[in-house]
Amino acid sequence: MIFVSSSCVKNIKIKDSVEELALNGFQNIELSGGTKKYDNFELDLLELKDKYNLNYQCHNYFPPPQNDFVLNLASLNDDTFNTSFNHLKKAITLSELLGSKKLGFHAGFFIDIKVSEIGKKISKNILFNEEKSITRFCEAFKILKKINNSVSLFIENNVFSKTNLETYIGEKPFMMTNFSEYKSLKEKIDFQLLLDLAHLKVSSTSLGLDWETEFENMISESNYIHISNNDGFHDLNNELKKSSNLIEMVRQVDTTDKDFTLEIYDGMYAIKTSYEILEEATQ
Repeated sequence: MIFVSSSCVKNIKIKDSVEELALNGFQNIELSGGTKKYDNFELDLLELKDKYNLNYQCHNYFPPPQNDFVLNLASLNDDTFNTSFNHLKKAITLSELLGSKKLGFHAGFFIDIKVSEIGKKISKNILFNEEKSITRFCEAFKILKKINNSVSLFIENNVFSKTNLETYIGEKPFMMTNFSEYKSLKEKIDFQLLLDLAHLKVSSTSLGLDWETEFENMISESNYIHISNNDGFHDLNNELKKSSNLIEMVRQVDTTDKDFTLEIYDGMYAIKTSYEILEEATQ
């Protein structure tokens, strides 16, 4: 099944993003960040679900928070941690209400990131104690996992861009950016992987890892995949290209039981052509 992220279209209210995608023929919609909270948005989503026969999945910054924040379940700052934990509890409850079976969110960070730096160059900060951060993340995940057995929790691999590598030379500010770190976290908690291929491509370049090997190792571990294109240095959310190395690699994979989500920020035409390319590659 192929989903399209609501973050692909830029609207203030989630109902407008969902309806725009529905009117363009998309029935599988991943609800993600970028919209503002308003009263009774849940009812709007349920009405749109019935009207257009939609399937939903929730991701990371959804439901929209009252105030913008950086989700970090590995933070040793209690305020950041508690805000993140409570947000994910709400996301689990909303997922059940909307009939969503999967909820994905990003692996944690060993720093506290400013809201203004999300997806951009991150300023230099002293890192948290990695062992304590991972322990806090794992303990919180175990609690969240028990809240609702009908909603499966997926942890998404982080992106380590060239820009942030230059700021954090010889340091590791992000959890789970590659296959080795995935395996290490898997030994500590039983979780499912939300594999973001764009993140993995960039991280592989930054860390000097073979992108195709990382792809082969990690895609076999995941049945929930985010996909977009980039230059290998920055997470650009570009449209898919039929002749690209990425699509050729996807063609070689048995995708029978895998769900994909398009995260394309190049406009509706690019979303539609990317959908067609991915649909052909996964048949």
